[in-house]
Amino acid sequence: MRKNFKGSVKVWTGAKPVVMVLLAVVMASAGGMAAGRRSSPARAAAQAVSAKEDVLRATLKNGLRVVVVRDTLAPVVTTVVNYRAGSNEAPEGFPGMAHAEEHMLFRGSPGLDANQLADISAAMGGDSNADTQQMVTQYFFTVPAEDLDVALHIESIRMSGADNSDEQWNQERGAIEQEVAQDLSNPEYVFYTKLLQEMYRGTPYAHDALGTRPSFNKTTGAMLKDFYNTWYAPNNAILVIAGDVEPQATLAKVKQLFGDIPSKKLPERPAVKLQPVAARTLQLPTDLPYGLALVSFRMPGYGDKDFAAAEVLSDVLSSQRGTLYALVPEGKALFSGFALEGLPGTGLGYAIAAFPKGADTATLVKQVNDIIADDVKNGLPADLVEAAKRREAAEAEFNRNSISGLAMTWSNALAVEGLNSPDEDVEAIMKVTPEAVNRVARQYLAFDHAITAVLSPQPSGKPISSKSFGGRESFAPSETKAAELPVWAKTALARLAVPDSTVHPVVTKLPNGLKLIVQPESVSDTVSVYGGVRNNADLETPLHQEGVDNVLSELFSYGTESLDRIAYQKALDDIAADESAGTRFSVSVLADHFDRGVQLLADNVLHPALPEKAFISVQRQEAASVAGQLESPDYLTSRAIDAALFPAHDPSLREATPQTVMSLKLADVRNFYSHVFRPDLTTIVVIGKVTPEAAQKVIERYFGSWSATGLTPKTDFPAVPENKTSATNVPDKSRVQDQVTLAETVNITRFSPDYYPLELGDHVLGGGFYATRLYRDLREKHGLVYYVGVSLGAGRTRTVYSVNYACDPPNVSKARAIVVRDLTQMHTTPVGPAELRQAKALLLREIPLGESSTGRIAGGLLSRATIGLPLDEPTIAAHRYMSLTAAQVQAAFKKWIRTGDFTQVVEGPKPQ
Repeated sequence: MRKNFKGSVKVWTGAKPVVMVLLAVVMASAGGMAAGRRSSPARAAAQAVSAKEDVLRATLKNGLRVVVVRDTLAPVVTTVVNYRAGSNEAPEGFPGMAHAEEHMLFRGSPGLDANQLADISAAMGGDSNADTQQMVTQYFFTVPAEDLDVALHIESIRMSGADNSDEQWNQERGAIEQEVAQDLSNPEYVFYTKLLQEMYRGTPYAHDALGTRPSFNKTTGAMLKDFYNTWYAPNNAILVIAGDVEPQATLAKVKQLFGDIPSKKLPERPAVKLQPVAARTLQLPTDLPYGLALVSFRMPGYGDKDFAAAEVLSDVLSSQRGTLYALVPEGKALFSGFALEGLPGTGLGYAIAAFPKGADTATLVKQVNDIIADDVKNGLPADLVEAAKRREAAEAEFNRNSISGLAMTWSNALAVEGLNSPDEDVEAIMKVTPEAVNRVARQYLAFDHAITAVLSPQPSGKPISSKSFGGRESFAPSETKAAELPVWAKTALARLAVPDSTVHPVVTKLPNGLKLIVQPESVSDTVSVYGGVRNNADLETPLHQEGVDNVLSELFSYGTESLDRIAYQKALDDIAADESAGTRFSVSVLADHFDRGVQLLADNVLHPALPEKAFISVQRQEAASVAGQLESPDYLTSRAIDAALFPAHDPSLREATPQTVMSLKLADVRNFYSHVFRPDLTTIVVIGKVTPEAAQKVIERYFGSWSATGLTPKTDFPAVPENKTSATNVPDKSRVQDQVTLAETVNITRFSPDYYPLELGDHVLGGGFYATRLYRDLREKHGLVYYVGVSLGAGRTRTVYSVNYACDPPNVSKARAIVVRDLTQMHTTPVGPAELRQAKALLLREIPLGESSTGRIAGGLLSRATIGLPLDEPTIAAHRYMSLTAAQVQAAFKKWIRTGDFTQVVEGPKPQ
């Protein structure tokens, strides 16, 4: 899926780069990944309601399968239309055809043009997405529940037809080719494409859904129409609706809108005939600050009787009590784990280990192989098998805590994995035995059919600064005209009122100064705890000890004063708890284990072991990591931005070096911990199936004796002056596309009155896909970019305003000129009534959308408490947005946004 950038639209239209998701999971936790599910051919032809989950199922006469899942967490609903057509169904020589058609459905259908679609989506909150995979294309909406009728109207129109004109495709081709350039600029994605070719040569799986520039240049509107007419049919689709809805009434509306769409005769799907895999090693570069060693195996896939056992095997191999993860505490890898990706009939398993620049990669690959070989020979521990099963069952319960997540869980189970419900996967996993896991390991973890890859870090060239931005471009001001909405949308979206929040937390301050916020929720049998210590390492780190914060962060995973690393992890496994510690800490558990989960969390946060042996290993790893980071393009880009924005000796410019890290003593780490971790700077949010009284009792029991010592540290950066204009190019040999950041300091804070008109104006510029100016001008009209994001990064003492986009090197200046033109127009011309109303609607509807998962609720409460805003700030802000005028927005932009003072930092080839 595509990355969402702050301030940018939450729409993406893209092929899903699975490997980046897999790597992110392993990097984040090294806990197993259940990427796939066991397949079943059963089809729910009859309407049925599940008493357990308020699930209503039906199949319409035209073959459309419908599942409605009721979830009352927030007045929000997610719809997902799953078309069972992806890159597997693409014509020979046109691997991105399904991906291209996904893009084109945002360009309009008979009865709903692109501008109408964009304006309607923005008015509902702007949270609409799409992705294309090998076997499915998915279209999502997450909207206030009162707008469900509008979302269903859109999807019924798109299922009925698509325009697919040559003119529209010629406009959209530029955007999709920028998406291709974006992914080809990612070495991990390049590795994934090569892996697919090696593993699945001669089958539809040999390519993913992204597509290529040459094939897109040969694609025509007629070809897109043919693909749509072949595969976009109700009898080739599954509609999943999850949220605060009445199932029977929702089904009636679906029948009314979708029931008359005719079914189609579907052609046979391309056959997948797997060929033997020959072992091979790939040597590739990466622009990451560290390298990656990956050993990949062909595994069971959806529909295979052994897939559930493969899921458990993946989890066991990723266990922090396992032998593969032991490479990390032994100092042999920066992180390690195992990940699993499922496909119909086959799958991919990856053993992953990260290494610093200059490491002996041959030895590391041998160590990974030896570990896997020993596990296969000796068998996996039975207790780790049982722990993996407990975690899979707990994960299924946690999936209920997000409305959009619940909709996607059901969509993937039905449309991708071939199940009747997500519960089938859990049921299959619960039946897995240690013997089955070991049998699958022996059968599939075979090195004579493994593809090994080593991605070695390559340094960036030195950043090149200049006073100019390259070629100058100029564009006439754009004219913005609101689309005339269809009646069914106009009536529903005419309202503009502050929505009622469903979040009403209970706030308590403990005697030691710790702030406790409790939000009871009953959508699942779980409780989550999120905590944060207000801190600033750049201000709190002693001179010449830069890097001490990162060393401390890594040491939290080495157990507590009462439980060593293995014993602590086992205690978490026993209750299937997901825990992390540091200045941001959390634990998520089933409700019955709330007390024990908080006890373990507090033990780690308040009494970390910080053992000497682990310190020595972590110190060396951190020093090696820092050495690679100092040469990596991403770091140098971030550094160039900060150096251009802030004064020469600003504390934010402090940086760790291998020397500062290696000079640290364990006593320095312990002193830093004692200085930073204090209850009077800590906020804890508890959310889930627990009462405020019970939550307070447990938090007081385990955190109440925590006390602060010494003076309260300073955690706020000093204010900074306005920056001067500059330009820097950071070379990155891996990129074929330039990543561009335009940024400047703005002399307001998050508490300034002008924050609100600036934020409202930003939602005129971005946040609503083609309904907002930057997306419309840069992508829809000119095809220069795939994404563009605008951000007002306002903090307690300083603010940075930025615009981000990526484009081909010859187009950097063209895109910049359009950005500057649109910002200048915010100075000179008041926003029109329709655009202003749309921006307000976008912001107002973000209130319920921000309450559609327990994670988003807790995250919002924690961030507001930490920065010092009222907990009901979204509602307060909504009333301010409602009262703002176009003149106030214009005045704020004219006063604060200096279009001539942007610093420009480009990562990638030199702009032409």
